[in-house]
Parts: sequence; structure tokens; C-alpha cells
Amino acid sequence: MKSLIPARPVLWFLFLFNAAVAVAIGAAGQRLHIHGQTLHGTQQIATAAGMGIVALGAGFGLLRRRAVQA
Repeated sequence: MKSLIPARPVLWFLFLFNAAVAVAIGAAGQRLHIHGQTLHGTQQIATAAGMGIVALGAGFGLLRRRAVQA
């Protein structure tokens, strides 16, 4: 597992997927219905923030790898 985390395709997936989910939850969390449940208030903010933090971490990992390789 440790060898997969720093791989560029994995970092790109983590960045794009988590950024897209963070934006979707932040913008339309109350209108997204998953198994009859929606996100309201604090749940919506915490979910969007958590997914955004993971996306930022993956983005920084991509930028750091690019600077080291150059």
C-alpha cells in the first residue's frame, strides 16, 4: 500500500475526485439525496472541508514531486 500512495495516478485521482466531491457537497449538499439522506448545516460543511483537505494534500504531493523531479 505504501508504494501506491505516492504514485502520480493515485495522487491525481485523489486530487480530482475529492475536489469534485468537495465542490458538489459544498454547492448542493442539501439537494443531493443518497439512500434518502441529505447533508445539512454542520455535516455539509465538515464533509466539504474534509474532502477539500484531502484534495489539497494530494495537490501539494503532486506539486512537490514535480519540483523534486525538475
